[in-house]
Amino acid sequence: MVARIASFDLPSLRSRVSPEEWQARIELAACYRLAAHFGWAGTNLGTHFSARVPGEGERFLLNPVGLMFDEITASSLIKVDPDGNKHNDSPYRVNRAGIAIHGGMYRARQDVNAVLHTHTENGTAISMLECGLLPVSITAMRFYQRIGYYDFKGPGENREERGAMAAALGPHYALIMRNHGLLAVGRTIGESMIVMMSLEQAIASQLKAMSTGAKLIIPDEALLAKTAARRDQMNEQNNDLNWQSFFRLADRIDPSFRE
Repeated sequence: MVARIASFDLPSLRSRVSPEEWQARIELAACYRLAAHFGWAGTNLGTHFSARVPGEGERFLLNPVGLMFDEITASSLIKVDPDGNKHNDSPYRVNRAGIAIHGGMYRARQDVNAVLHTHTENGTAISMLECGLLPVSITAMRFYQRIGYYDFKGPGENREERGAMAAALGPHYALIMRNHGLLAVGRTIGESMIVMMSLEQAIASQLKAMSTGAKLIIPDEALLAKTAARRDQMNEQNNDLNWQSFFRLADRIDPSFRE
């Protein structure tokens, strides 16, 4: 049975925050539960998702260190700012790398309202490969010339690297952190989750194909550009509809994330 946050004696914050913040908390908590369901969480080490708090500038919600992803609830998320200050009471601490990585993205990209950073096996594997993500599947084609790369500079907790990391992401919604892992952002929480899901699927397909040792087929550049542009037109609506579907899945798995 999935552990309930009541076991950790954390009070509900529903009556203490705005309706907009509460909704963001619920959706972000759902992302954590889905990550556990998809096997993205691992041991939780170095993996963190965040969401900008509506109406509060650069403040954002981040997971507490010490809770597994299938234990995260709306009330357990901690409100912080890019300097690492906590803005709601919690007996837990937050990950320093989470402050550095996520805080930097919110400062650099005013259009971004959610940031996901993972260390999945597939994501870490692709980050080790010089070729990076190749446009060899229709899922990968949405990222054609639409993904950034950031060279490894040491642990992600280095706040001095915020600007360089944001510059590496540029205007895109996905970033491969070399020898490290993945990062996805979105204008909404749901969009960031769908971007990460698409990225994970594209990477898994590529790695599986590469494992055969056979030559990969890469379509010509004109077709790739046309396909990616077409996906740009479809993504906003599709991201929203797909997120609604997976949000319902989170409820079916265990609705306690809403607490």
